[in-house]
Amino acid sequence: MNMHDASLDENGYLNVIRSKTAKLFEASTRLPAVITGSSPAVETACAEYGQALGTAFQVIDDVLDYDGDAALMGKNLGDDLREGKATLPLIVAMQRGTPDECALIRQAIENGEVESLQKIAAIVRSTGAMQATREAASAQARLALNALHVLADSDYKTALAALAEQLLDRQS
Repeated sequence: MNMHDASLDENGYLNVIRSKTAKLFEASTRLPAVITGSSPAVETACAEYGQALGTAFQVIDDVLDYDGDAALMGKNLGDDLREGKATLPLIVAMQRGTPDECALIRQAIENGEVESLQKIAAIVRSTGAMQATREAASAQARLALNALHVLADSDYKTALAALAEQLLDRQS
């Protein structure tokens, strides 16, 4: 969908992950409301929670591709870059980096090159793209938490809130 497309912007990126990862989360959180015959307001809240949670999950996953522990994650760092995916850390780094840094990242995305992974990871950190991406994930987690206000207080609601909060600390 966004393979080897270095021109993808933040809105395009969000559309991609909302159509994939976040859609799965949305279905997983909406379905119980449908099955139990919950009100339309509860069904919508559950869907909104899942959409935001799935978006936050994917954004954090994209951070971990440059700032994670490969052994802990069970996958190689830079796998998204190897596949030519323009993820949010790279998009923000290209917006904030120098022309040379932007060109390096663009070339790596277009060609699926990981030879410059360490240099690109350093650019992602030095431009503040890592922090900006984490902040974007936090904003999505807050949207997920806000969606829960419609639900009655229960152990389930507490567990859903805890999941959204813990998601931001995930290491794998």
